[in-house]
Order: sequence, then structure tokens, then C-alpha cells
Amino acid sequence: MPRRLGELEDAVMTRVWQWNRPVTVREVLEDLQKERSIAYTTVMTVLDNLHQKGWVRREAEGRAYRYEAVSTRAAYSAALMNEAWSVSDNPAAALVAFFGMMSQEQRQALRDAMRVVQAGAPEEVPEPDAGPPESER
Repeated sequence: MPRRLGELEDAVMTRVWQWNRPVTVREVLEDLQKERSIAYTTVMTVLDNLHQKGWVRREAEGRAYRYEAVSTRAAYSAALMNEAWSVSDNPAAALVAFFGMMSQEQRQALRDAMRVVQAGAPEEVPEPDAGPPESER
């Protein structure tokens, strides 16, 4: 897994992930400008760097490119958690500490995820607001 995204890389990738379609530098620029002053060339450079790092693929459209995420934010988050956990000298203690930091909603999401994994269908992860299955309400 590549290193953690920087602040601006994350801001750009957040839009690419949220929009879930090929995007242009101009679209990302206009959305980022709602929050900060930023130049077109800066966004273009960030997207080019993300392409070189393997986070996005790009396809030429006229004289510009359209960029699309290579994987999901969920996969990125999972890889970060796995990386942090794998460097622990005591993985069990790290998990216990991590679980202790979780909110009730996060613990419910963990239970939901464990049910999905145990059922062997990882592509069917419930939405975060879905709550417990009907049988457990």
C-alpha cells in the first residue's frame, strides 16, 4: 500500500471518490475553491502526482485528462488500518486499545462487517446508517 495521502492529495481524492466518475482538473479546482484559494496548476500537479503514485487512472479528452479513482476510500482506509496494526509489537493489545476508542456506532459497524465476512460476502457491507439487521432489533 502506498504511503498515507497528504492533506491536499486527500482533499482531491475525497472529491474523486465522492463523485465516483471521471473528473477534470477544472471540476476539482472549482469545488476546492469553495474552501480555499488554489491555482489550476496546483490541482493539475496533484492529480498528476496521484496518477504517478497509482491512485488514479487518466484518459485523454481533447487537450485535457479525465481522472478516475483506481480503488475506493474504504480500501484505502482498510489498508491504513492494516498497516498500523501490522507494525504493532502486540497486535492483540493494539486491537483491544483500538476497540476501546470506538464509538457505539463504530462497534456496531464492526459487528456488521464481521457478519458479512463470516458469511463470505464482503461486497454486501451494510450502509453505516442501516443499523442492526431486522432479526436483531
